[in-house]
Amino acid sequence: MMRIIVAPDSYKGSMSSAEACAAIESGVKDYDPSYHIESIPIADGGEGTVEALVTILEGEIILEKVFDPLGREVTAEYGWINETKTAIVETAAASGLPRLKEEELKPSAASTYGTGQLIQAALERGAKRIILGLGGSATVDAGTGCFQALGVKFLNDEGKELEMNGKALQHVTKIETDTISELSNQVEWIIASDVTNPLLGPEGAISVFGPQKGVSAAHLTEFESGMERYASVVEQHTEKVVRNYEGSGAAGGFGFTLFSLLENLKVESGFELIAKQGELEKLISDADLVITGEGKIDTQTLYGKGPIGIARLARKARVPCIAFTGKSEGDMRRAKDEGLLSVLPIVDEPMTLKEAMESGPELLRKASRRCMEIYHLKQGKGEIHK
Repeated sequence: MMRIIVAPDSYKGSMSSAEACAAIESGVKDYDPSYHIESIPIADGGEGTVEALVTILEGEIILEKVFDPLGREVTAEYGWINETKTAIVETAAASGLPRLKEEELKPSAASTYGTGQLIQAALERGAKRIILGLGGSATVDAGTGCFQALGVKFLNDEGKELEMNGKALQHVTKIETDTISELSNQVEWIIASDVTNPLLGPEGAISVFGPQKGVSAAHLTEFESGMERYASVVEQHTEKVVRNYEGSGAAGGFGFTLFSLLENLKVESGFELIAKQGELEKLISDADLVITGEGKIDTQTLYGKGPIGIARLARKARVPCIAFTGKSEGDMRRAKDEGLLSVLPIVDEPMTLKEAMESGPELLRKASRRCMEIYHLKQGKGEIHK
């Protein structure tokens, strides 16, 4: 009996990683129902992290009313594993780019307050461990909104509490962290992120990620200056200098405030956390074929942790690995060196991007069936084998 591991990332705007798993499994089973398939949705700490870990750990989804980046009430979710009292929170769930239309991007006003509301709800449920994914935020408030929701006070030079957002950072002159000791000492924090950028400078939060969150070229210096001033205030308060730590620039500087204010904290690659929890290395070593994928695969994919991370595990186990994508760009020959034998587009006829996004699950299902037909034609000639 053929054993197949299905482990795709999300196809952003079209389907989640779990929905992609279902589409691939359906196509493979359509070809041969006898195949044994293990589906593991993957993510990198951003969108899909909750869904992936809840699926792997057999948890549940909890819905809460919280604020989006611009302070509008929305329903957002976090994952809950009751056995270990673990909450899984994505920054993107309440405070992410998917919450805003392109014309709504407003880094001066955007806040992570809603993420703090999700964490607070989890703490009230009895959480002893918080897994916080930092990918996909629409904010450059350095996570201050989140910590404000958890009771930290950010004051201006008149001693008045500020309503935290990207613009307010430059006005912070003092912080009060009386509420943090319990959060820091009695709760285990795991930060799931694959971002290694420092807080400031040409590789920092504003320079690299600011534009995608709406920071115009004309205002980069202003936001950078505000972030640097805020960092100095926090470092004076905590007597810790973490601005150059790897990942301090994650999620618009959120990493910096987490590293500064919390003690019982560790950082893990989002992908590696999911791979470990899902025992992916062992599953792949016992497989005959591995299928991964994501919405777009290009040369930047080689520097990521998602599909290429899966491919590396497959290469280590000497198991063939293929990827399905909505769009492939650039020279992907290097991907073979990483274990990704083939990158296959799922679109099978001329169509608009909108049509392709809407038809994603069905296109992926059909592509999976076609792939299995071709795979077995080649296998019959001895060209593909474990």
